[in-house]
Amino acid sequence: MEQTLFRFATAGSVDDGKSTLVGRLLHDSKAILADQLEQVQRTSAERGFAHGEFDFALLTDGLRAEREQGITIDVAYRYFATGSRSFVLADCPGHVQYTRNMVTGATTADAVVVLVDGRKGVLEQTRRHLAVVALLRVPHVIVAVNKIDLVGFSAEAFTAVADQAAAVAAELGIRDLHVIPVSALEGDNVVELSERTPWYDGPPLLELLETLPGADALDAAAEPLRLPVQLVLRPQGGLSPELAADPDEVERLRDYRAVAGRISSGTVRVGDRVEIFPSGIATTVRGIHSAGTPVDEAVAPQSVSLEFADDVDTARGALVVSAGSLPAPRREIEAELFHLDTRPLTPGGRVLVKHGTATVQAIVAQVESRYDLDTLTHGPAQTLETNDIGRVRLRLASDLPIEPYDQSREGGSFLVIHPQGGATLAAGIARV
Repeated sequence: MEQTLFRFATAGSVDDGKSTLVGRLLHDSKAILADQLEQVQRTSAERGFAHGEFDFALLTDGLRAEREQGITIDVAYRYFATGSRSFVLADCPGHVQYTRNMVTGATTADAVVVLVDGRKGVLEQTRRHLAVVALLRVPHVIVAVNKIDLVGFSAEAFTAVADQAAAVAAELGIRDLHVIPVSALEGDNVVELSERTPWYDGPPLLELLETLPGADALDAAAEPLRLPVQLVLRPQGGLSPELAADPDEVERLRDYRAVAGRISSGTVRVGDRVEIFPSGIATTVRGIHSAGTPVDEAVAPQSVSLEFADDVDTARGALVVSAGSLPAPRREIEAELFHLDTRPLTPGGRVLVKHGTATVQAIVAQVESRYDLDTLTHGPAQTLETNDIGRVRLRLASDLPIEPYDQSREGGSFLVIHPQGGATLAAGIARV
């Protein structure tokens, strides 16, 4: 049976034991190489851990600053597999100033595991992470109530935190919520069910991750075709002696023109009718190449080149779509922005908006509101500061095929970029 791919991210407040949980998950699922384990054991011994014990957090905190401070700063990506599924894990920072990194890790996730300290309950940063998860419409949310060993494996303590998490999730509109009691340090309910929590009748964390439905290629294939054009291919240089000796091949290559890019959604087949944004011109797919090999069809997220039956003028930034599904051109968008830069975002500011492979000039027409994480409501605002989440209206200099984010995570997401320095100012999801 072919393994499916599942992407998940972890998040949580500082010192909730997130990196320890990830380390425990990797260790107990036998996803750690022997040499890496030896290095972690040596470092742990230097820190005073008893013989045979080690700091699981060292398995994920790879930056020197992270190891020195005992915190996670950057998103750490890890890849591992079990008998039934392959995983891409994004271990996200917990500090408020690194919330932007958490947005990065959760954007493509099928699930997010949010850690909560069983002694402290739901904190402001927990609410922040759950709010980000809700706005990004991550399909599955898992709240891992950690350090259950430090509350005596108490069912009452777990239930109190689970009720808090469920209340916040309900306010945010999170529908698929799972709550698990775990001890990252001792391994309870991480890979195997713990005998010390007989009152918990759900699966351990790894089993849940193995069984949750993922947004795999079959799901993406069911959506309309979307292929942002990265570049246009034309023959370069001279022909090899073998090709030069074939008149038909010489004639074909003389007129050869293809568009290349990564399919963000849908399926494309030879003979399909497609349309090109922004021209609206329709044509037929004459040929498909993947990794230099001719194929009859391709599905998201493959990278391919397409040959068209007609001489269609396209360039980087164009969008190839299924015939009849051409997105509406937009010169103005309303969006939720996750502000990432230290410079405030203010009305009248000139920015660049990058959507797919297209980048256009834009102006911040209005900052409508800021999201209050205490009340989980929007309040009036004039600017957005670092790590603020707010509603903004952007006016574009050129048309973009931006779609509502609740219909398409790929088609409805974009970046706001500083026009001079090129820094990413904000990540946006279109409300349109």
